[in-house]
Amino acid sequence: MFRNQYDTDVTTWSPQGRLFQVEYAMEAVKQGSCAVGLKSDTHVVLATLKRSESELSSYQRKVFKVDDHMGMAMSGITADGRVLCKYMRNECLNHRYVFESALPVGRLVKQVADKHQISTQRSWKRPFGVGLLVAGYDMTGSHLFNTCPSGNFYEYKAMAIGARAQAAKTYLEKHYESLPPCNMDELIRHGLRAVQACLQDSELSSSNCSIAIVGKGMPFTILEDAALEPYVSAVKEEDQPAIAEPDAVVDATTVVEAEMVAEPAVDNTEAAPADEDEGPRPMEI
Repeated sequence: MFRNQYDTDVTTWSPQGRLFQVEYAMEAVKQGSCAVGLKSDTHVVLATLKRSESELSSYQRKVFKVDDHMGMAMSGITADGRVLCKYMRNECLNHRYVFESALPVGRLVKQVADKHQISTQRSWKRPFGVGLLVAGYDMTGSHLFNTCPSGNFYEYKAMAIGARAQAAKTYLEKHYESLPPCNMDELIRHGLRAVQACLQDSELSSSNCSIAIVGKGMPFTILEDAALEPYVSAVKEEDQPAIAEPDAVVDATTVVEAEMVAEPAVDNTEAAPADEDEGPRPMEI
């Protein structure tokens, strides 16, 4: 049996119980540029790589503001992500208009996940080919969610999605226990290092990455270009290996000569014994 017999319709199941159109959408997420999210007790940081089609084109933004207390980063088909971002903004506005309060992050993510799932259950639709990292801070604290084209969603302490995301996950798995007490600057540096691990040919700079942060008493803020340059420079300086000073380099010959301490000469010749036949000396007058 060939796969193309069962992937012409999103609602057609294969004999193995798989929906190939949904798997194709999940594969589109893996092909997108990397997006990293990590949170502490008071802040949530999103770090993304911006991809350009050529040297003549500008970089494509991958992080968007949803509300003052919430934002999202995406990996996959950016056009699908913008549609979901518009839906999330409308939901936040409607909730604020009716209840005069901010929409809880978990409730909005659940609605977005339901919207993902509806597209997998209608034969005239296709799944959204985008994965979202939703960061927010509400009355229950800081939150980081990941949504999937299949309709699943999970809350994470730290997460990375997109191309070569496994390298960023490896970094996050080593440092996630130290994230809760981190302040804003430390969390941003961790996010930049995780994104830097996903780079293959290019070098991390303020033009090909962006940072978004939200937290306690701080609205959702996006850092790009000049605002991000100090953090990128700090990460590069910390990652540079320490160079030994010239004074600290000592020649091996000098060390050997210094260890050779001249010992005082010892006279091993024994004193000649006095002649026994010689009598007592006369007294001096």
